[in-house]
Amino acid sequence: MHDIKWIRDNQDAFDGALKRRGLAGMSGDLVALDEKRRAVIAKLQAMQERRNAVSKEVGEAKKAKDEARASKLMAEVASIKDEMPMLESEQQEIEKRLDDILASIPNLPAADVPFGKDEKDNKEYRRHGEKPNIAFKPKLHFEIGEALGLMDFEAASKISGARFVVLKGALARLERALSQLFLDVHTSEHGYTEVNPPVLVKDDAMYGTAQLPKFREDQFRAGEDFWLIPTAEVSLTNLVRDDITDEAKLPMRLTACTPCFRAEAGAAGKDTRGMIRQHQFTKVELVSITTPEQSAEEHERMLTSAEKVLQKLGLHYRVMTLCTGDMGFASQKTYDIEVWLPGENTYREISSCSNCGEFQARRMNARYRAKDAKGPRYVHTLNGSGVAVGRALIAVLENYQNEDGSVTIPEALKPYMGGLTKITKAS
Repeated sequence: MHDIKWIRDNQDAFDGALKRRGLAGMSGDLVALDEKRRAVIAKLQAMQERRNAVSKEVGEAKKAKDEARASKLMAEVASIKDEMPMLESEQQEIEKRLDDILASIPNLPAADVPFGKDEKDNKEYRRHGEKPNIAFKPKLHFEIGEALGLMDFEAASKISGARFVVLKGALARLERALSQLFLDVHTSEHGYTEVNPPVLVKDDAMYGTAQLPKFREDQFRAGEDFWLIPTAEVSLTNLVRDDITDEAKLPMRLTACTPCFRAEAGAAGKDTRGMIRQHQFTKVELVSITTPEQSAEEHERMLTSAEKVLQKLGLHYRVMTLCTGDMGFASQKTYDIEVWLPGENTYREISSCSNCGEFQARRMNARYRAKDAKGPRYVHTLNGSGVAVGRALIAVLENYQNEDGSVTIPEALKPYMGGLTKITKAS
């Protein structure tokens, strides 16, 4: 959500930032609409002042027993009372139009975000490790899982349709082990507080983190009053909505492992095989609530936290800085971590870490009380995958596969696998 006062005072900067997003400048139209709103408010205030003044004169006229003057003044008060509701309705209509437009405009990119149109213009930030040396032709994750008899898409389709999977036995345990490892590392080593939040949220929560109204069709509605969360970012970030947090409590770092639900699962016909894009998936989420001065440093810290769990798994990955044309709607700067998948012979996103600045905070009315400020200020919000559990499972299967079809358990996961060191075909 954008501040119309800031737009009014910084029209060139606002339009320039939108241009970097590939959008036309619109400050002129927004300011004109705001001027109309302010004119109506000014007229209403003038009418209220006049009504109060005339009402006082009515009393004076009656006191002076000037009934003719009192009657005339009372008629004027009645006329003002009749006109004011129309102006109030006009004010509400203009404010709704202005709010709707402001809510539809994406966040402005940070100055150091590379300019570009799409993912081809993203810039590599850094990389870790080397691609594994696999002496045989590596298989895709679903080929491995199905051959093991532990990954069943047909059964899932009977239950729920396309883009679902049933994991069994050691693969189900492997997914649980990954979740536990990620949560343990983030809570014990990175200072995040584990939260078990609701996965059903109301409209206001989805609006606060900007899933609504623009991405309504991408979400799963649950009855009239609820939505299934597309990520725990929604639940965790909204914990500070309508609150004023003491600065001493910031940065606030939260993590959760939840099922996530997305009605939109990528481009039609893309990634229809396997677990890459599903309607339901598990993810460990990281959320930070900070002061504006802390947010850039916190963004780097969050990225490093997500990288650490991949490093513990011994996975090769690269970090990409997303360009202006590939960033998410609410983000002002985003890093994507892309893990190497030998079966696909390509990199795939496994984490996305974004700094949203005060964009979400304005929508949620989430503020903090700074020591050196006269009044409350908006917090900055950040979110990142720490990491996507399903995609981590895919990465483990493809990077730790053996020629005989078995999968070696990475060292970091062995304590969570009940003594299992290798996944073999189910008997």
